[in-house]
Amino acid sequence: QAQLEESGGGSVQAGGSLKLSCVASGPVFESYAWFRQGPRKEREIVAATDKSAVTIYYTEAVKGRFFISVDSAKNTVYLQMNNLRPEDTAVYYCAASKYFLGSYYSIRERYAYWGQGTQVTVSS
Repeated sequence: QAQLEESGGGSVQAGGSLKLSCVASGPVFESYAWFRQGPRKEREIVAATDKSAVTIYYTEAVKGRFFISVDSAKNTVYLQMNNLRPEDTAVYYCAASKYFLGSYYSIRERYAYWGQGTQVTVSS
């Protein structure tokens, strides 16, 4: 069975860093993404990449601070988060698709596989 397992969340002071990991098993995935959902907010795209990192996307709020990467040998996708801000507080989810999503990369319904979510809390 396909499975995504996330780790790396936690609590950090503003300006700190965290690195999230998501280990994927099952079919070969062509696309990966990280979404987040803050308290009483809609789930939003944070970053997305294809497995070869040919195409990478970041939401404007995290550009220059967050970085997505894939280790194909380990079937693992990462989200390095630097200079964290209180507004980054959210549950972070990794997602994967068998397909290259192109312009559909930010649409959550296009991802068939999801992690359980990991809490990131940034205090000021």
